Amino acid sequence: MEFSYSNPTVIHFGKGKIASVSKAVPKDLKVLVIYGGGSIKRNGVYDQVTAALADHDWIEFAGVEPNPRAETLDKAVALCKEQNVGFVLAVGGGSVIDGAKYVVAAAKYDGNGWDILEGKHKVRDALPLGAVLTIPATGSESNIGAVITRGETHDKLPFMSPAVRPLFAVMDPDVMKTLPERQLVNGLVDAWVHTCEQYLTRSHGAMVQDGYAEALLRTLKYLGDNFDARDCDEWRENLMWAANQALNGLIGAGVPQDWATHMIGHELTALYGVDHARSLAIVQPSLLRHQMEHKRAKLEQMGQRVFKLAGGDDLAERTVDAIEAFYEALGVKTQLVEHEGDKAAAIDRIIGQLERHGMVTLGENKEITLDRSREILEKAVA
Repeated sequence: MEFSYSNPTVIHFGKGKIASVSKAVPKDLKVLVIYGGGSIKRNGVYDQVTAALADHDWIEFAGVEPNPRAETLDKAVALCKEQNVGFVLAVGGGSVIDGAKYVVAAAKYDGNGWDILEGKHKVRDALPLGAVLTIPATGSESNIGAVITRGETHDKLPFMSPAVRPLFAVMDPDVMKTLPERQLVNGLVDAWVHTCEQYLTRSHGAMVQDGYAEALLRTLKYLGDNFDARDCDEWRENLMWAANQALNGLIGAGVPQDWATHMIGHELTALYGVDHARSLAIVQPSLLRHQMEHKRAKLEQMGQRVFKLAGGDDLAERTVDAIEAFYEALGVKTQLVEHEGDKAAAIDRIIGQLERHGMVTLGENKEITLDRSREILEKAVA
């Protein structure tokens, strides 16, 4: 275990905490409030944010899509530059917050914002950013990563920089009351796979990180198994907090990380419009079975500590079966069906995108080549 860890995001967690925006956002800076399709105006969040910003000079930018598009975000970047915006407040789920990270980075850059995703510009400076979380899933409200889509070319790429980590995050589980069931399921699955990407790798002896990861997985499994109880404060609070903790950097500190499921899943979203979380559920079981040689010990550990399975020579295999059953019990498919039946063409298309994006050696061991990604997709595509 060798690592440097810091997470300075201030978390304001609990009912009524949106009011804390008033003091958390400096009054001497012009604020851009960025949000998505307008649900925050129907569920009361917009009104709470407006009240909190009553003494601030602020403007707004709406229309950030799920899987935020650079084409849309570039308009917000231009607005920041034209209006001399000094602070950005993202109000929404992971897509809005990811999009805002692109905006605060690109607003401090004179070139094309997409250069950031292609690695042509390294982000070292950004406008200050705060977040009001409305959909628990990605943990973007307190981490340094974002994933942005370019619609024209079906590119979906990540970038990371400490400069875009939100200064604060407001997490009020009460705002989840109006979320559709599909978004709650997606939040569960997304947080689950985020945890697995940092846990289901190889044995490493980092007992604290493993213990935290297992606590999160047990919590998420309980919430999934008790999905019918989702309309209560305790259920909402635990999902919102678990999703944050799954990707705030702590459980991944000093341990091997995978992320191959994410890299392949991003292509399913970019090409076929599959919800991000559901793309992960499609890829992960096939990937785990394919990588059994490397992941057997950790899968056995997960089977015993999370699913409470009995030991045996096939414990790792039964653990993958249990993960797949967990998704299916939530109504989440574990094979791609959005490709209209042409399996061979779909696999060729996905592999082509992986190659174009440089995703040619994936996984914690960097040994998932394009040929191996193809083998994984043979099982993941219906």
